[in-house]
Amino acid sequence: MSVPLILGCLWVLASAIVAMLPMRQQMVPGVALLIAAPVLLVWIGWVHGWVWLAVGLFAFLSMFRNPLRYFLRRALGLPAPLPKELEK
Repeated sequence: MSVPLILGCLWVLASAIVAMLPMRQQMVPGVALLIAAPVLLVWIGWVHGWVWLAVGLFAFLSMFRNPLRYFLRRALGLPAPLPKELEK
């Protein structure tokens, strides 16, 4: 197995572990995983082709759909309420 696929598997495991944390403790590692994902996806696509890039992108969008929806709404100037667990 290639290095990008091994790192991709580790990324998925790390994402699953972060998802099990309480919401307030997910923020820092979740943002780090969110930033690392595009780099890893481009690397996988470069080594293995666009099909595997598409598979990885689909998995990424599925796992991070709520944070991505939040950032998209903020970028468009629409109201983006925080989850109740994060409200003070």
